[in-house]
Amino acid sequence: MKIEVSVSLLSADFGKLAEAISLSEKFGVDRLHIDVMDGHFVPNITIGPVVLAAVRKYTKLPIAAHLMIEHPWDYIDDFINAGADLIGIHAECYGERRASCREYGQYPKEVDAIDVEMVRRDLQRIRDRGKKACLVINPGTPVGCLERVLGEVDSVLVMSVNPGFSGQKFIVDALGKIKLLREKFDGDIAVDGGINGETVEQVVRAGANVLVTASYFFNHSDPAGVVRTLKGLQGV
Repeated sequence: MKIEVSVSLLSADFGKLAEAISLSEKFGVDRLHIDVMDGHFVPNITIGPVVLAAVRKYTKLPIAAHLMIEHPWDYIDDFINAGADLIGIHAECYGERRASCREYGQYPKEVDAIDVEMVRRDLQRIRDRGKKACLVINPGTPVGCLERVLGEVDSVLVMSVNPGFSGQKFIVDALGKIKLLREKFDGDIAVDGGINGETVEQVVRAGANVLVTASYFFNHSDPAGVVRTLKGLQGV
């Protein structure tokens, strides 16, 4: 499969977002990734619809809004109206969480099963607006809980770090999840977290075709070279 590069603006200089977007376009990035965090689902606060709308004015690249927030259904339309082309919602918002992560301040959020009909409603809501729907799973959530809705999503995003902050170390167990997904799913499989020169080949061999990069791109001395390297990999 063709490899696509999605640059997360979480590691950009927020005082120079327009410049970061311009460089991303210049270097051949395929899409922009907006990490939306609320300080409840994850221990960080980042970007809301207002900032995404500002980003939209500076680019024609597709924008993915990754909603790492409680009650994503309350904000789906806001992010679509702001200009998102893809909406990513977390499986962990649609099922009973494990005892270790049910309370405020307990992270990462993990589930063993999801309310399929509840997820379907939001996936259909996104697609009815003409946008792509993505289901996201945290490292501790099993792939099996997604099986009944795989035919209703455009992509799956596998988190290879516990969400909240960029620059974390890649969790190797994500490779097994990607392989299982690729056996059952023909759509885009994206991977987010710890993507760099040491991990990316394993990720692609496992079956991923969308590589989300943040610190690897923005902190590298040759970001154009990063994009060329990632897009030059041969997908399965």
